[in-house]
Amino acid sequence: MAKKVVVIGAGVSGLISLKCRVDEGLEPTCFEKTEDIGGLWRFKENVEDGRASIYKSVITDTSKEMSCFSDFPMPEHFPNFLHNSKLLDYFRIVAKKFDLLKYIQFQTTTLIVKKCPDFSSSDQWEIVTKSNGKEQSEVFDAVMVCSGHHILPHIPLQSFPGIEKFKGQYFHSRQYKHPEGFEGKRILTIGIGNSASDIAVELSKKAAQVFLSTRQGSWVLSHISGDGYPWDMLFHTHFRSMLRNVLPRMVVKWMMEQQMNQWFNHENYGLKPQNKYLMKEPVLNDDLPSRLLYGAIKVKSRVKELTEASAIFEGGTMEEDIDVIVFATGYAFSFPFLEDSLVKVENNMVSLYKYIYPPHLEKPTLACMGLIQPLGSIFPTVELQARWVTRVFKGLCTLPSESIMMADIIKRNEKRIDLFGESQSQILQTNYIDYLDELALEIGAKPDVLSLLLKDPKLAMKLYFGPCNSYQYRLVGPGKWEGARSAIFTQKQRILKPLKTRSLKTSFDFPVSFLLKILGLLAVVVAFFFNFSGSSLSA
Repeated sequence: MAKKVVVIGAGVSGLISLKCRVDEGLEPTCFEKTEDIGGLWRFKENVEDGRASIYKSVITDTSKEMSCFSDFPMPEHFPNFLHNSKLLDYFRIVAKKFDLLKYIQFQTTTLIVKKCPDFSSSDQWEIVTKSNGKEQSEVFDAVMVCSGHHILPHIPLQSFPGIEKFKGQYFHSRQYKHPEGFEGKRILTIGIGNSASDIAVELSKKAAQVFLSTRQGSWVLSHISGDGYPWDMLFHTHFRSMLRNVLPRMVVKWMMEQQMNQWFNHENYGLKPQNKYLMKEPVLNDDLPSRLLYGAIKVKSRVKELTEASAIFEGGTMEEDIDVIVFATGYAFSFPFLEDSLVKVENNMVSLYKYIYPPHLEKPTLACMGLIQPLGSIFPTVELQARWVTRVFKGLCTLPSESIMMADIIKRNEKRIDLFGESQSQILQTNYIDYLDELALEIGAKPDVLSLLLKDPKLAMKLYFGPCNSYQYRLVGPGKWEGARSAIFTQKQRILKPLKTRSLKTSFDFPVSFLLKILGLLAVVVAFFFNFSGSSLSA
């Protein structure tokens, strides 16, 4: 059993990893480079080397009920989508509640993580840190790397001929903090992810004109979904996940296109994805379509060439008098304190078993936390990772052989490419609920909906048709939380609490939700019938 474990970084992944260690009755050590917790979500006015950076207006794209720790719901008065400062408040509440700060050594930079000379027999790691100008070496039984992957900016300047001639200002989105200073400018934003869209929208309220250049296009979703509930409360359910898994791929992708176009026709707005059948992460932005309608933002195709003050796009169009270019082109992976052989990124593939473990180690005593991009909230994802890793380190769970792990890595990568494509930005993409269930199975925390249907049918219906939030992974198994069932049934109350700020007379609506669920079940039966019939005919 790994008794002495080090956690590198006190951001979200680090805090969750610390809590999981404490939950198992262990005392971890955490090295944090900066003076405070929060990592990516702690805004600072100045960009710091080796630290993640966000702009002042960043708001979460996943709702509070889908993003909280599984045994500690966010305060009901918190808004459903949180400003970065509010999310940091939650992390501070968690750190205080579970007394996590005492395990963290702040302003301590991790310089080297390397195997001890007797690693083949001890499986131990030597960690070299620097604090107050002094270097120190210490040996640990296991390592949880929680330093994040939004630090090293990826700026493919070689893909932009003429950039050396451009006389305006250009920078990576990591450098952007707020729209002040961009008044009256003509700005070109390159990229179509969440950061690119947020920055383009914010700048368009100050700038003379903003252009949004995209190679592939993207689906755009609103944070608000059916009946005004947060989008992920309706999108991420086991029922919908099952449909996506059992229905023919073309049907699923057609359904996805219909859903995405309900808000607005993406083709009319120049945003329709080039390969609309890839299940790529959509952009979450409530304002982008309206800014396009206003003409404040104009969508352009890929930049073909840059001149001193102009941008020439695919198709031959040109925009002149460009003052600023913002490269919202993502990040590269960087773990400067690790040996290159430990975490390999080759041929657009991360060689980590289940995105966590290097498969070639004699024993699984090093884990990379949060090195994943799920189609959902990262927080429950990392929490399940940490719960599993903690039990592996304790010897309560085991990993398969290296050959089995490598086969899984290859198969998982092939599936990822099939679903999400080969873009560099999709290297860490994975299906959300499938991955959560996979991790929960490893630790025995996945509830059995079929057995619950007999024992607690009301709860079973909630688990299957309701939002797949983290509480359900505390109903059974190690780490079971007695408040999990109650948290599931009171989530609507916490969603509506911050919205109910005006007294109104209670209204009663016709209860159609149960009817919709019955129709959904019938749809599943029909789908299975046609699949079975098709299989029988082909046989």
